Amino acid sequence: MSEPSTLYLVGVVLVSAAVTWTLRAAPFALLAPLRRSALLPYLNASMPVGVMTILVIYSLLSSASTSPGAHPWAALAIATAVTAAVHLWRRNFVLSILAGTGLHVALASTVFAV
Repeated sequence: MSEPSTLYLVGVVLVSAAVTWTLRAAPFALLAPLRRSALLPYLNASMPVGVMTILVIYSLLSSASTSPGAHPWAALAIATAVTAAVHLWRRNFVLSILAGTGLHVALASTVFAV
């Protein structure tokens, strides 16, 4: 098998560079017209709640299917309620996530374990 020619390698590098540059520049070029539309403020206001809802549902479903123990939903429900309560009380994402995660680990490994 022969080695690739220098011209071939230069071509590969140029094509790779062009594709990389285009993929990185495309979002900016495509979003420029959206900045003047009424859609962007609407998405800015409504998307965070929707995204967080989807993430919570996905996390609960995947945790329930992989959690050990006889009643994984009980530990998840209690930990989710505590996470929401701590967040409403302190308005601190880090504190609420740490409290909920810590409680879930403690409940899943002790109280609700098989």
